Amino acid sequence: LCVLCFRDAPSVDIMVWSELPTAAGLGSSAAYAVCLAAALLTACGTISCSLKEGEPTASSLRQCMSFTLGGALRYQSGKITPLKRVPMLRILLTNTKAPRSTKVLVAGVKEKMLKFPSIMNPVLDSIDAISEECQNVLERMSADPSADSYPVLEELFDINQHHLNVIGVGHPSLDRLCRVTASHGLHSKLTGAGGGGCGITLLRPDTSSPIVEAAKRDLCACGFECWETNIGAPGVTLHSSSALNPQVLHGLSQS
Repeated sequence: LCVLCFRDAPSVDIMVWSELPTAAGLGSSAAYAVCLAAALLTACGTISCSLKEGEPTASSLRQCMSFTLGGALRYQSGKITPLKRVPMLRILLTNTKAPRSTKVLVAGVKEKMLKFPSIMNPVLDSIDAISEECQNVLERMSADPSADSYPVLEELFDINQHHLNVIGVGHPSLDRLCRVTASHGLHSKLTGAGGGGCGITLLRPDTSSPIVEAAKRDLCACGFECWETNIGAPGVTLHSSSALNPQVLHGLSQS
């Protein structure tokens, strides 16, 4: 956005349509900021755009916004490292709608660490090892997209979720989410700060639509919201209005 300070900016009306729930730990504010910046930079001619439908604009934005590139990132001790090779994973994203406070959750984990350091530190070390192993599996999957890697990821999901409950960031709604999806042979874990909020369910490439729809139906019966989506996808992307689906066009027209 700083680039705009040195150029004449046109007067524009901004209409936003999003399916991302706010305040659920999904980065909706960051997604909004990136999309808005990309739109304004394009409108001002800072980003050249041939508008090849669905083509990511990450290469044009690389100089000004390194977090728009899509794929996956590793965050550790304040350091962000892009993973060079990751497959795009199919997931079911579920919002339990259970409110939570990140500040309170972090304080609770810190209190447990101070009270039981000899117990908590090994758990946190194990969570770190799970992340390392998950990264290794994802990188192997890019080189060899074999279905054999999915059972390993599912086990890592399960172990990680148990550990997160141990350190105190679980929630009954997330436990219920995991039980419901497990009844359909699927594996889930919390995402974000925990204590409610959202969970993700790993879907294998061959997971059938009837299984996914049955899981979504049972989760919605719990009062949750569900979306089938992907992680590891490309970053910010420009689309022509003619490519938008009817639901999006209708939503924008009502704004």
